[in-house]
Amino acid sequence: MAKKIQNTFFMKYIISLFALFSGAFVTMAQAPKTLSIDDCYAQAQQNYPMAKQRDLILKSASYSIENASKGYLPQFNLNAQATYQSDVTQLPIKLPNVNIPSISKDQYKIYGDVNQVIYDAGNIKNQKLSVTANAAIETQKLEIELKKVKERINQLYFGILMLDEQLEQTEIFNKDIQSAINKTKGAITNGVALKSAGDVLQVELLKMNQHVVELKASRLAYLEMLGLFINQTLDGIIKLQKPVGISIPQTIHRPELLLIEKQKNWLLIQNRFVDSKNLPKVGLFVQGGFGRPALNMLNNDFSAYYIGGLRVNWSLNGLYTRKNEKAILSFNAAALDIQKETFLFNTNFILKQQNMEVVKLQELIKTDDEIVALRTKIKNTAFAQLENGVLNATDYLRELNAEDQAKQNKSMHEIQLLMTRYAIRFTMEN
Repeated sequence: MAKKIQNTFFMKYIISLFALFSGAFVTMAQAPKTLSIDDCYAQAQQNYPMAKQRDLILKSASYSIENASKGYLPQFNLNAQATYQSDVTQLPIKLPNVNIPSISKDQYKIYGDVNQVIYDAGNIKNQKLSVTANAAIETQKLEIELKKVKERINQLYFGILMLDEQLEQTEIFNKDIQSAINKTKGAITNGVALKSAGDVLQVELLKMNQHVVELKASRLAYLEMLGLFINQTLDGIIKLQKPVGISIPQTIHRPELLLIEKQKNWLLIQNRFVDSKNLPKVGLFVQGGFGRPALNMLNNDFSAYYIGGLRVNWSLNGLYTRKNEKAILSFNAAALDIQKETFLFNTNFILKQQNMEVVKLQELIKTDDEIVALRTKIKNTAFAQLENGVLNATDYLRELNAEDQAKQNKSMHEIQLLMTRYAIRFTMEN
């Protein structure tokens, strides 16, 4: 019997230890993770579907540059032709006992050309530069679109921080109500307060618990949307870090401005194209083939032949349009300058509004501190009166709600200030 009791005690001990360690492991598994807004930016930039276009742009540019570089390699052409002509060249003399051959009116030729560029006036080089510049433009357009993702991240991230502040304040509010309920129970027992006073407080506690359910549901919905952007599953226990020490640049570095600079660079390359296409080109060539007649027009038999030499090609047709093409490029560059000036004007206008918003929120937060201190003082006085039966539960709840509203206003203004500062950084930089 003693051995059975000992075994039973041992099993209970083992089960207790297992439960203890299981609880510890559960607690470790449920330990809240943390996430910063900069982490969200970085992960969204990598996982947003549009970001995959960056590699496609670079690969496409690489192939185009490689194709342009092959212009320096020998160029091969194969040709064949069969013709029939109404007349052929003949010698206008006849010699006795001499048979002068005549050329057939049907003629055939198959031949190949090999051309090697020696000097192309920088045409191939400009073509490669144009491809690189165009790829830079497309990449920059992509960066502008990806920047919009940061704006969505800001909305979701600070929306969650706002909900966190409300949940934290609701927890404090519930503790105050619970404390009031406990004090009221004693007052009811002592006959100092009516039972309805406890019911009023209990109803308010239930209402706040409902509000907590709504806030948590909204927070989880926001987290799920944020998780889609960063390609992570975010549960309700994750904690978002409140940004501190926000650095705001002194000058505007927007991707839109960089795009304009890249577009102007592309126009400069096009300007070089206009010059290069109107300059002479020099190359070597070799042609070899088989035909009738070949090079000897007096030989009417099929024979092989070859010819090689130096070729200079200078097309003067571009001189007609060169001036207008240069003017068009100049107009496009001027349009980009106007676009840049307009963008800077609008950006500075937005910055002025945002800076005014920062000043306003800072003043509101200063006042919020004073209001919260006074409301807390009034609430504490009301709590003491409730405890002594001098104040009813409804009047106490009014003061408690007023303090809660003041604290929520302060929290909301603090989050709005963070959002506005991030909005300023968003307006000024990439």
